[in-house]
Amino acid sequence: MLTESELVDLYKRHTNMLYGYVSRRVGAERSLAEDIVQETWLRAVNSWRSKGIPNQPGAWLVRVARNLLVSHFRRKRPYVVDHTQLEIADSQVVTEGISAAALVNWGLSKLKRQQANLIEEFHFEGKTIRDMALQRGLSERAVEGRLRRARENLRAVLEPFVRPGTRLAEAGTDAPAGPLRVVEHVEEERENAG
Repeated sequence: MLTESELVDLYKRHTNMLYGYVSRRVGAERSLAEDIVQETWLRAVNSWRSKGIPNQPGAWLVRVARNLLVSHFRRKRPYVVDHTQLEIADSQVVTEGISAAALVNWGLSKLKRQQANLIEEFHFEGKTIRDMALQRGLSERAVEGRLRRARENLRAVLEPFVRPGTRLAEAGTDAPAGPLRVVEHVEEERENAG
């Protein structure tokens, strides 16, 4: 049975990590981050009192928070954002403002869980391709291919919600396309196709 002192200890050890995980996914929307973290802890207390503390309480908390985030973003219709607010390059995530972070997370909620996990692990958690490959029992090349397809799928989901504009990347760079590199506006693509 979960005692009060055990709960306080678990809270002290895991709450900063949990809040960091959630806040990176909701941008500057502090009240949403606090609500998700609070709901996660309420579920933890209810579950852990009856079933006991899991072997990896931090992983349990992250899984519940992720599911709450997915549920939240699936219910919301995203706002259209300016292309300058979004960019995910191969090494970092850049989102300017609440609506951009909400859009990214809404898009992740629309992907298959495996693809969303790849993007989250690489861009939000900073895992290397090598670590992800070892964790999955795959080659690094296979993980790179899966990550590339996940980015392409995320781009396709988000593209209708990104206000047209110019290239996100500097013209002429050889940087690989990131998941949100919605590079040209629709009219330009139509002109080139025609």
